Amino acid sequence: MRSEIRTGAAVPAEAVTPLIRGIAVLRRLTEADGSSSLSGLERATGLARSTVDRITATLARMGYVRLDGRDAVLAPRLMELGNAYLSALRLPRLLDGHADALADELDESVSLAVGDRDGIRFIHQATRRRAMSLSFRIGDLLPAERTAPGPLFATEWGEQEWARWHERRAADPEDRGFPAVPARSRPLDGQGDGEGEGEGRSDATAPAAQLPTVGDDFERRTAEAREAGWALDDQLIEPGLVAISLPVREAGRIACVVSVVSHTSRHTASDLQDTLLPRLRKAVTAMERDLREARDVRDAHDVRKPRDSREARDSREAEESRGAQDSRGASDSRGAGESRDTQDSRDAQGSRDNQGSRDARPVGPVAPSGLATWTSASKQELGREFIESLARGLTVITAFGEGRPELTLTEVAQATGLARATARRALITLEHLGYVTAHDRVFRLTPRVLGLGFPPLSRTSLPEIAAPHLTELSQRLHDSVSLAILAGDEIQYTGRVSTSRIMSVHITVGSRLPAYPTALGRVLLADQPGTRVADLRPLTPLTPRTITDPATFTAELDRVRKAGYALVDEELEEGLRSVAVPVRERGGRVVAAVNVAMHSSRRTPEECVRDVLPQLHATAGRIESDLRVAGRFRRVPLG
Repeated sequence: MRSEIRTGAAVPAEAVTPLIRGIAVLRRLTEADGSSSLSGLERATGLARSTVDRITATLARMGYVRLDGRDAVLAPRLMELGNAYLSALRLPRLLDGHADALADELDESVSLAVGDRDGIRFIHQATRRRAMSLSFRIGDLLPAERTAPGPLFATEWGEQEWARWHERRAADPEDRGFPAVPARSRPLDGQGDGEGEGEGRSDATAPAAQLPTVGDDFERRTAEAREAGWALDDQLIEPGLVAISLPVREAGRIACVVSVVSHTSRHTASDLQDTLLPRLRKAVTAMERDLREARDVRDAHDVRKPRDSREARDSREAEESRGAQDSRGASDSRGAGESRDTQDSRDAQGSRDNQGSRDARPVGPVAPSGLATWTSASKQELGREFIESLARGLTVITAFGEGRPELTLTEVAQATGLARATARRALITLEHLGYVTAHDRVFRLTPRVLGLGFPPLSRTSLPEIAAPHLTELSQRLHDSVSLAILAGDEIQYTGRVSTSRIMSVHITVGSRLPAYPTALGRVLLADQPGTRVADLRPLTPLTPRTITDPATFTAELDRVRKAGYALVDEELEEGLRSVAVPVRERGGRVVAAVNVAMHSSRRTPEECVRDVLPQLHATAGRIESDLRVAGRFRRVPLG
């Protein structure tokens, strides 16, 4: 986004150019809502087509984008970058529950936001499902002056921050650098009733550029917020949208801002203050209490944790600083380990998927030295199409995470397995681009990391996550592949890839079938605690082979639960054979099932178990891997 480009800052001599270019491509894909043609990326970034091809090939190898013909599409795994920031921040884990409960209590949308330079960025959204509902997403960047949280964050600004704000307002008079909000041409109330620039103004002689527009009163609103302790958005973003915000403080500083968002058809701005502000204050008090308790626990842990001697630390710092252009180094040698977000995205398949993805990194946990091994192997396989410095630079972001909100250079190198010089150049580049900050030899991620794909991907559903994996399996096996969820005692198809055979299984997305005679249904029923046959519809025989005896059916569910798959042979329809496996979410609960269906003449039951089942498990594992990343800080819709 144009508002995120650091203007006027010279590129450091040690910056990694491929990393700068790769991040530019990711940002353009984010602006394009997650998908763009390669030629479109070439035009948007100004890069040569060959450079765009190499960057997207590298990102595809990392699992961050998917190449679909001539298009590049953001993939759920890219969310591990934003997850690293959110887990290091700690706020979503500690406060999401309070925000969700407040949304349920008020029946209004509730959001959490953090400051990002002269804007605000959402880190959590608890929205209501209505015909008119909030469309903002986690990671969306909004101009501070057109929001309720903005004046609260601005109460802590200094001269430099205000100068940056004035500079941005002058350079971008229409807020085009904030794609999440409408243009700024609407005049302030009382200055005209037109929506166009200068339209309907009361002073017909004033040039449009001189008319007060939305946000021009930001400094006044900031002064009012400083005095009142809360702030209001009365249709600053668009007509009808109102919000009220309160800061959540930790150690005297604003950690985040919680907002209740409504529509004028439900509440006026004054209603928000009179009706909702007291309940919002109560929720903020609970949030601040949880932050204090978490801080006390963390401080107690830090006191107990062994520390290096000052002499040893000083010696290392001197060694690392030697020969460096800046003074960044390491202040201690705490083991960083692998990012929890990265591990979550890699360990979902476990030992059952030994193949891994042909176009992505290994799924199992990777030792620190594994990154160098993987990048070297990728370089050997793809040749010049794979850009090692881009892959290594982006991986530096995943070194941060829960329990590791700030890291020294040494810790980043340890977590990634990179040489200190390589890690240092990546950090210099990320700092120049605004994705990390450095203070006293310690690095922290900034909210800007959420701008790397998180907004469009934060609305991804399970069928969308599964679709490319279902397609790949169907093309490999030349059979129909489906995804389904449990709806009462029926299954509902939410994803489907059919074959073009003369004899094939014809089922469409949205179709429902009884669960008991299907492989998909039995996998889903087997995971339900205390599933009783008496609670299901009558076990009516659909073919001579359909299991109809309750005891036999219960025993079959026990077998499915233990074996981890179901094979149904001509019980739903004569000639139809199907094998299915579960898809589990982060906590291990089965949320869906994937199957391969075919005519019984295609394969014997034994061949299904021998040839199809391993590939089906691998596909389910890849879906689970993406689901774990996508569902780390949000609820992934199942349908």
